[in-house]
Amino acid sequence: MSPELPGIHHVTAVTGSAPANVDFYTRVLGLRLVKKTVNQDDLTAYHLFYGDRVGSPGTELTFFDWPQSPPAIGGAATIAPVALTVVDESALSWWADRFDSFGVAHGLARSEAGLSRLEFQDPEGQRLELVADDPAPGGVPWRAPGVPLEVSLRGFHDVTVTSARPEATELLLTEVMGFKALWSSPPGSGAGRVVIYGTAGGGAGSRVRLAWPTPGQLGSVGIGGVHHVAFRAIDDDAQSAWRDRLLAAGLRVTPIIDRYYFRSIYFREPGGALFEIATDGPGFTGDESEDELGRRLSLPPFLESRRAEIEGGLRPIEGISSAPWH
Repeated sequence: MSPELPGIHHVTAVTGSAPANVDFYTRVLGLRLVKKTVNQDDLTAYHLFYGDRVGSPGTELTFFDWPQSPPAIGGAATIAPVALTVVDESALSWWADRFDSFGVAHGLARSEAGLSRLEFQDPEGQRLELVADDPAPGGVPWRAPGVPLEVSLRGFHDVTVTSARPEATELLLTEVMGFKALWSSPPGSGAGRVVIYGTAGGGAGSRVRLAWPTPGQLGSVGIGGVHHVAFRAIDDDAQSAWRDRLLAAGLRVTPIIDRYYFRSIYFREPGGALFEIATDGPGFTGDESEDELGRRLSLPPFLESRRAEIEGGLRPIEGISSAPWH
């Protein structure tokens, strides 16, 4: 039996404007830009990581900067919305007021499985939610400008996977990946049905919402959409065990890829969404001190010799500062 997956490691989405993306996620949402690097499979694109003070696993919302991409299309084989945690309903109210002040599109708080959720979108249409819950604490608080610590975002709560083959995705989650069903919308609801699954240990970022799609509505990745979700492996041995387990279940899994900040394996779940299992370490402070995180373009050692070429192919992002505002 493979070790337990503690929960979500990171979620990677697509932006068409790195400067506007940095502005929204740091200034409006109060996340820290903990790493400004490049997509290691596309060196012309930024890979931006936002999270808590040190980019702890379970808090990392990341973006590929692909301005040439078409807009994302919702539907089967996509991941959305991405839900982040706040500690209580008063924090949801605070955020609704803040969204109003910044002109951020949002809905009204609704209840699901006993928890209140607030839907909103970033300027490119990326679907996000805030969930009022207080699970086991995750991450290291970041004192962001204008965002009191008591209402700050505490990392992931869940992701929603809309599967083209929900019954097959359900088997993957429960029989292979060790998730357990926690809540279901009424049986027979067809398109729009949702089942919530959680890892055995529970806690921060441990839930996946599986959604049944509208027939014939196949989605696609693009600007304003999620590229993949990564789940946590506590170390290299756990990741290797998970790769063996996934292969034994008949899935096509990549070799282990060294991303320098963590190691990764990727596979396509049966309903079409891209999943990753990433190691908790080494983390983001191997090439920058905690105080300097996100201030400069970071490149892993195997790309450092190409720095001039890579920097020449990137559009500058002006005005970035990871220092807390007081």
